[in-house]
Amino acid sequence: MNKPKVHSSTDAPNIQADSYVQPHTLPIHLPTPGSAPSWPFQKIGQWRIDVNEHAERWRQGMKIWRAEHLKRLAYDDAEYRRPELLWSQSNYVHAQMMVEDRYFYDPEKREYTVDKYLDDLEERFGGLDSVLLWYIYPNIGLDDRNQIDLASDLPGGLEGLKQVVKKFQRRGVKVFLPTMPWDNGTRDSGVEDHIEIAKLAAEVGADGINGDTYYSVPKGFREASDATGHPVVLQPETWPIADDAIKWNQQTWGKASTSFIPAASKLKWLESRHLTNVENRWARDRTDDFHYIFFNGHGYNAWENIWGIWNQFTPRAGETLRRIATIFRQFNPLLVSPDWEPYYATFDRGVFASKFPGERRCLWTIVNRNEYAVPGDQIVITHHENASYYDVWNGTQLHPRLEDDHAIISIDMEKRGFGAVLKVDNPEDTHEVLNFLKRMMQISQKPLQAYSNVWNSLPKKLVEIEPTPKLINEPAEMVHIPAGEYDFQVSGVEIEGYLWAGADVQYPWEETPRRFHQKHMEMKAYCIDRFPVTNADFQVFLQAADYHPKDDHNFLLDWVDGKPQAGWENKPVTWVSMEDARAYAQWAGKRLPREWEWQYAAQGNDGRSFPWGNNWDAQAVPAINTSRHHLPLADVDAHPSGASPFGVMDLVGNIWQWTDEHRDEHTRTATLRGGCSYQPQTSHWYFPQAYRLDQHGKYLLMAPCKDRAGLLGFRCVADLK
Repeated sequence: MNKPKVHSSTDAPNIQADSYVQPHTLPIHLPTPGSAPSWPFQKIGQWRIDVNEHAERWRQGMKIWRAEHLKRLAYDDAEYRRPELLWSQSNYVHAQMMVEDRYFYDPEKREYTVDKYLDDLEERFGGLDSVLLWYIYPNIGLDDRNQIDLASDLPGGLEGLKQVVKKFQRRGVKVFLPTMPWDNGTRDSGVEDHIEIAKLAAEVGADGINGDTYYSVPKGFREASDATGHPVVLQPETWPIADDAIKWNQQTWGKASTSFIPAASKLKWLESRHLTNVENRWARDRTDDFHYIFFNGHGYNAWENIWGIWNQFTPRAGETLRRIATIFRQFNPLLVSPDWEPYYATFDRGVFASKFPGERRCLWTIVNRNEYAVPGDQIVITHHENASYYDVWNGTQLHPRLEDDHAIISIDMEKRGFGAVLKVDNPEDTHEVLNFLKRMMQISQKPLQAYSNVWNSLPKKLVEIEPTPKLINEPAEMVHIPAGEYDFQVSGVEIEGYLWAGADVQYPWEETPRRFHQKHMEMKAYCIDRFPVTNADFQVFLQAADYHPKDDHNFLLDWVDGKPQAGWENKPVTWVSMEDARAYAQWAGKRLPREWEWQYAAQGNDGRSFPWGNNWDAQAVPAINTSRHHLPLADVDAHPSGASPFGVMDLVGNIWQWTDEHRDEHTRTATLRGGCSYQPQTSHWYFPQAYRLDQHGKYLLMAPCKDRAGLLGFRCVADLK
């Protein structure tokens, strides 16, 4: 029989050009002489073009291009044949994980909770194949610690990190570490990045290196990693990766095609074993992403905690990823087939299929891009005796309609849904398939459309602060702040998050976290420290209270032999965690300020931009330090012209200052005020300054060892009768 005429009338086949910004079509269409399009007006509206009419000629042209292109690249697939790196070809579900995530580390018990983190993901979308441990941005730049320093400052240091890696690996999850080529403004270690990161990965037993902002991780990383005797998989972040770099970059992060026709990935076409983990961290509806990865046999970056902003999968997204990953893990050898055939002919418009052939079985992945269900006939397969067919998406055996030497496959596709068909040539191979079908039948009992796809932001709570004993008069070292009406207006300076619900913090009067905040407030009288707490002040506290934190890594790091350096007594104390500051405040009969209390004391009632007025005054603050290393801080009373209307000093430009803590289910953050004198250069991704009085910084909290910083101190307030 002749194959039935099939239609997929939309755009012509295209190939994802691996562009970081957006996909585009390579101009490779090779019509045969005398051929004509099936639609007379195919230039008017993409929907008029018949994909099936052009797909075979397109594939033939692309095969010619691939052969020539690989020859020009002098392509060598040796890296894809290395046994120790083969796992990269089945790394389908990957996640960038913030180490500050409360599911990963419990600061009260002072222990990593890897199992809690992984169990949650197993339940919600079927778990991970790999994880990228993220401990750098957005906190880096608050002081001069570089990316390696921040790894060493994790709880337990590098030995603790090594144990974390082992815990993930025991659960079958590979571990990536990040590298930041833009980190050239903090402490210079004197060692080149590729050597230092490869050494770190070997020391803690990591499995891969993720190159943040790299279009391709340079070959030096491959050589440095091999030299350690502990080779790792290299994974650049962005597209377009240089084509020749796929020889040593076995994986990539990438962007999905959002066009109605899912684009074919160029990297997959060039090297079918090169796996892309699609990253779309700000997506709320992930259907386009999932259609794209299912069509291409790609993986996904299941990234939910984005710099402390929670973008959780909806129930539908989680269930979709579970089903895709379950199928991909089962049929991985087929998905890396060099004979992958995108745009396999389908019956219906808006339904697209890919064929992944193997020696004795073949898998078709099918996506329905339509906003309506498409039941019935979907694809036609060449049939031979003893062949059996299975709907692996729904976990059932198929009994196709046979016409001559063709099997017509009929399955029902949900709107915006998925389908997967398996052909098995040898009856002896069916036992494994039948066991897998039972699992898929159980998973797929409930249609995807029955799961909610509604996204909601995660609520945050402001941590309560116990009031102090109420004083009749302010102590000599404090300033009286009178009661009065105040318009509190502040915004977060985070680099990412846009105007999302869920970004920045949430005050008790707000229904959701957001970047901009305002409230007309009735302020009660209180008193606030005239100056930040100094090294001398803190030394008195230590001696009187016999205080020493349980987690003492980095505690008073710039002190020598248990006391401030000579001449530093009147400089603000730093390298103190929020817990250390609270302990001091409690001992002194004080507390940390609410953020609006800090701002009111700094701003007064006229809405000024800086404590001294509306224009920046370089004489009112310490000199800006743009070197790669800390310089000694200014004394707290060195810039009297920087005083606020109430006479509060050293509010801006010397050190950041602790105020409030906010928490949600996954993240703890502190709002920092005042900015500091240290400004590492070379990148806009360093912790941004917030000198203006209507700005604050959002600092992610993990544990005192990592939270302490060289430009972060505090001042206290006390309540008045």
